[in-house]
Amino acid sequence: MLAKGFRKYAIFISFIAPAFVLYAAFLLIPTIGGMFYSFTDWNGLNPDYDFIGLGNFVEALKEDPDFIHSLLFTLKYVLFMVVLQNVFALGLAVLIETRARSKGFFRTIFFMPNMISTIISAFMWTFVFAQVLPQLAEKTGIAFFGQSWIGNPDVSFFSILIVSLWNGVGYMMIIYLAGLQGVPQSLREASVIDGATPFQTFRNVTLPMITHAITICFFLTLNGAFKVFEAVYGLTGGGPGRSTQVITMNIYEEAFSNNFRYGYASAKSVILFMIILIFTFIQIQVMKKREVEA
Repeated sequence: MLAKGFRKYAIFISFIAPAFVLYAAFLLIPTIGGMFYSFTDWNGLNPDYDFIGLGNFVEALKEDPDFIHSLLFTLKYVLFMVVLQNVFALGLAVLIETRARSKGFFRTIFFMPNMISTIISAFMWTFVFAQVLPQLAEKTGIAFFGQSWIGNPDVSFFSILIVSLWNGVGYMMIIYLAGLQGVPQSLREASVIDGATPFQTFRNVTLPMITHAITICFFLTLNGAFKVFEAVYGLTGGGPGRSTQVITMNIYEEAFSNNFRYGYASAKSVILFMIILIFTFIQIQVMKKREVEA
C-alpha cells in the first residue's frame, strides 16, 4: 500500500514538475528578485549595489512627477477599459446568442482580432490613424476624421482605447457567451410568460445567472488594463511628450531605456503589484458577494 501510494504521488509530481520549474524560473524567482532589488540602488549591470531601504519607494511617490502622472493616466485608462470592454463584450455576446444560424460566423469574426499580437494591432491602427482617416476626411469633407489621432494629447487617449478594445473585446465576448449558454432556456421562457419585457428578463434572469462570468471578465480586464504596454508603445510610444505614458512604460524606461536604474524600476514594479493586488482583492470581494446574492 505504501509503495502504491508513493507511486501515485510520484506520477502526480512528475506531471506538475515541468510546469512548476518553468513557473519558478520565469515568474516566481524574478518576482522575488525584483522585490529584493527594490531596496537597492542596483543599476542592472554592475554586480555591486547598496541597500537604501525605502529610498526608492519614497522617491517614486514623492519626488517623481513623471511616475505619478503615468500612474494617474493608467488609472484613467483602467476605469475606461474595465467599463467599456465588459459592456461591449457582453453586448456582443447577447446579440450573437440570439443569432441561431450565424452564431459561429459572428463569434469567429469578433474573436479574430484577439488572435493578432497587440503590438501588431497597434502598428496596423497607426497606419489607419495616420494615413487612412486623413484621406477619408479629405474625400468626404468630414473634419472629424482628419484630426490628429496620435499627435493630439486630448485625442490620443481615445485612440489607445480604440486599439485596446478592438484587440481585447473578442476574448471577453467568448467568456460571456459561455456564461449565457449556461442560462436555462426554461427560466427565460417563464419570465416571458409572466409578462416580462426583454430588458426585464435580461436584468432579472440573465444577469444573475452569469455573475460568475462577469467576475472572471472583470478580473481579467482589470489586470490586463493595469499592465497595458504594447498598445501604448506601438501607437504613441507614450507621447506626445509623456502625455500617454502608462506606468509599465515608465518602469521600462527607468530600467532599460536610458536611466538603467534597475533597483528604482523594481520599486515601481512593486508599487504597481501592490496596486493591482488591492484593486483585484476589492473587485473579487464585491463580485463574490453579488454571486452569493444572485
